[in-house]
Amino acid sequence: MIRSLILFSLIACPSVLAHDGHDHAAYPPDTRPGAEGEQSAKATAPRVEITEVEGFRVITSNAVPAHAMGRFPNRGNPHAMSPQEIVLRVPMVPREATKPVPNGRGFFGVALNGVPFEPHTAEYWKNDRNSGWRMEVKSPRHSLGLDENNAHVQSSGLYHYHGPPTGLMSQRAKDAENKEGMIQLGWAADGYPIYSARGHVQADNATSPIKPLRSSWQLKKGDRPEPPTGPGSRYDGRYEQDFEFVAGSGDLDELNGRYGVTPEFPDGTYYYVVTVEFPFLARSFKGMPDSSFQQKGGLGQSRGRGAGRGGQRGERGGRGGRGGRGGRPGGPRGPGRDR
Repeated sequence: MIRSLILFSLIACPSVLAHDGHDHAAYPPDTRPGAEGEQSAKATAPRVEITEVEGFRVITSNAVPAHAMGRFPNRGNPHAMSPQEIVLRVPMVPREATKPVPNGRGFFGVALNGVPFEPHTAEYWKNDRNSGWRMEVKSPRHSLGLDENNAHVQSSGLYHYHGPPTGLMSQRAKDAENKEGMIQLGWAADGYPIYSARGHVQADNATSPIKPLRSSWQLKKGDRPEPPTGPGSRYDGRYEQDFEFVAGSGDLDELNGRYGVTPEFPDGTYYYVVTVEFPFLARSFKGMPDSSFQQKGGLGQSRGRGAGRGGQRGERGGRGGRGGRGGRPGGPRGPGRDR
């Protein structure tokens, strides 16, 4: 039985697509937010549908947001945005794993507007995946063409977020009953919810005040190993490996999340947070991610088949989520690899 929960077929209005307040002279001509991104959004109506299928939430979308996008291609990102055919699914009852599950090449999750979240890049030191030094997409030391929503485009044309999706956050806050409260942004591949960086001072007390939530990852001190072991120079945020987790230095755990109550889960759940500082998006999972989020199709294969039919089972029941045990609704089409 399939029950349709949400169906958006929205054409962004001119006020949403406007870029009021931008100083276009401050952007290089090929990177400033502008007409090309707006025209792309206007050309195709945003479409996302979330259904419940035998214990899974199945998200079907064309990955076109209803908010304004930057101009693509641009100097740091040579790809043009195009509508996609994406089907992803997440378990309605997440199952917590016995230890964090690394996210090597998969997408972290999907926003409520159907646009995927991607934590990693495909760029490495010396272009060597085996070097152990992966470039950080949001480092100020280089440009990978992110727009004002911390998003850019894959070679397949897939628009996706690498950090706080500011346009979506503004839209969600506008519609929220408590505009200064917690705002759900999407679902992670393991089924746990994703929120913006605001939560209760006392995580398990819905009556406690709301405050900004901070990551507990910190920039390392000192210098990187010299070649051939590492790229040398001081740790400056150019690489993911420039950061380390320092327990208690922020509000969140190693996975950029925590347990607590939320408007959607008043009895409490584990939830991830999209932060304004590293790691921005979780780099590992609390539970077992569904295989539909794995980028097995290779570069630019966002319309290709995903990793197969069934999601992976976890090893221990976790808090949060609603619904029964998951079934097999078929082989979702997952997004392609990032560039």
